[in-house]
Amino acid sequence: MTSESRSPATASCGAATIRHAVYFAPGRESPWWAFGASWLGRDDIRDAPVAQPATAARSRAELEALTAEPRRYGFHATLKAPFRLSGRHSGDDLVARLEHFAAGQRRIPLGRLEPQWMDGFVALVPAAPPAALQALAAACVTGLDDLRAPLSEAERTRRPLAAQDLRGHELLERFGYPHVLERFRFHMTLTGPVDAATAREVIAQVADPVASLNAQAPLVLDRLCLFVQPDPRAPFRRVAEAELAP
Repeated sequence: MTSESRSPATASCGAATIRHAVYFAPGRESPWWAFGASWLGRDDIRDAPVAQPATAARSRAELEALTAEPRRYGFHATLKAPFRLSGRHSGDDLVARLEHFAAGQRRIPLGRLEPQWMDGFVALVPAAPPAALQALAAACVTGLDDLRAPLSEAERTRRPLAAQDLRGHELLERFGYPHVLERFRFHMTLTGPVDAATAREVIAQVADPVASLNAQAPLVLDRLCLFVQPDPRAPFRRVAEAELAP
């Protein structure tokens, strides 16, 4: 387990407003990390701004607006969605459990990633998702769930049960998030909500750099990263990571 300049919030993570999440995010040495930090305009480890690319088709100001929502979370794929710790557990408990869990999992080559418009936003998804992805995500959700506090009323308001179908309702109630188990879909978000025309423009803009990364540095899910949000207005910051077995 490596710590990434752990914030003071991690030490007091029993606080009611602090949320934790388990993500996959590329290591800082990875060209995928450099791509994601530049595209979103934020270093999720240092919580520092990064210059975004400007092109003839889109100014930096336009890209900043398009990426405002995912910038708060950092370039990542969700494995266990943001949650508050139960009163019985501390941040150290979570770190220890994450390290133990990661040691029992194997790295997963993700194959070719491609930008897609999904559910109203643009994200990178595997062209042919490995079967092991589903199993890892499910194990992460279920294996760490005893650390999670029940949904608060504020959290229920953000994800109203009326907006879920029966199965979504069941998953939200059981695991605090509806897009888990058979409804999990690995994705690395690149924009907030966009219309079809904007999605096509974004996909065209990232197609070449993503193709180059696929060819030169195929992405491997090789670590689980702990992100922390100290309060609802703050961005999520990567505070620790645990490498998976080769």
